[in-house]
Amino acid sequence: MISYDELLEEIEKMKDADCPVIVEGKKDKKSLETFGIRTIFTLDKPLYSIVEKIAYNHRKCIILTDLDKKGRQLYRKINADLSTHGVHVDNRFREFLFRKTKLRQIEGLERYLGRLE
Repeated sequence: MISYDELLEEIEKMKDADCPVIVEGKKDKKSLETFGIRTIFTLDKPLYSIVEKIAYNHRKCIILTDLDKKGRQLYRKINADLSTHGVHVDNRFREFLFRKTKLRQIEGLERYLGRLE
């Protein structure tokens, strides 16, 4: 089990990376905004549109889709599309969350952190 400080430190690293984060929905976006993360894309537009916008403006991106079947499929598709456009996908935070926590949905990040406190 990870500590409150470890998770908060990883969130700060993601924030300091200063690159866009892709999440599935508005609740996920709202959860990340509570931690001061500002450049967040939700999947409310066609994937190609999001990928092109990120590729045009950024060289690096974080994908935080959920770890359910749909989220994993979205992750693979977005990761492949971004890579094709020369965008590096930073997986550190995603891998940290899904390996070291029981968190499976980004919208629950704030609540999960609160339980560790």
